[in-house]
Amino acid sequence: MVNVPNGVWIDEEGMIVRPAEPAHPGRNPESESFRTIDVSTLPPDVAEILIEARKIQTDPDAYVSMLRDWAERGAASRFAHTPEEVIARSHARDEAQATAAAHFELGAFLHDAGDHDAAVRHWREAHRLAPENWTYKRNAWNFEDPMRQGRTDVYEGSWFDDVKLLGAENYYPPLVP
Repeated sequence: MVNVPNGVWIDEEGMIVRPAEPAHPGRNPESESFRTIDVSTLPPDVAEILIEARKIQTDPDAYVSMLRDWAERGAASRFAHTPEEVIARSHARDEAQATAAAHFELGAFLHDAGDHDAAVRHWREAHRLAPENWTYKRNAWNFEDPMRQGRTDVYEGSWFDDVKLLGAENYYPPLVP
């Protein structure tokens, strides 16, 4: 899982029938309200972030439709995959990804144990090894700037800088039935 929200579909036998993918379970009135805010009423830096965030593309109606189809039809749903399809759609974890995951978990452990400075060293390494993993970045950024995950002296980049670099329209991969 490299971003939130993500979902994994698991059937009654414990078999994964859809691997991790963006899972927008419906429209959120609070986040939808961001699309109608008059940005001219906001501080310029906040307006710039909101304008970029509006470019993020999701399709919650399609996801909910797929999920309902699976709930009604089970294994007969065209959206439930065979084990071979699940493996084909899953992202392989190479050594860098595995090491990044270990650094991220070590950072979480150290932070929970009260050693934030040691945690930061591990989170930075997780960022370096898995720069596409938004979960690692957002969790770490959140400790330094909870409201905006903005620029700090602790980490390279910020949510906004990295989204602009990637292109907000690419923030989530497209939903593939």
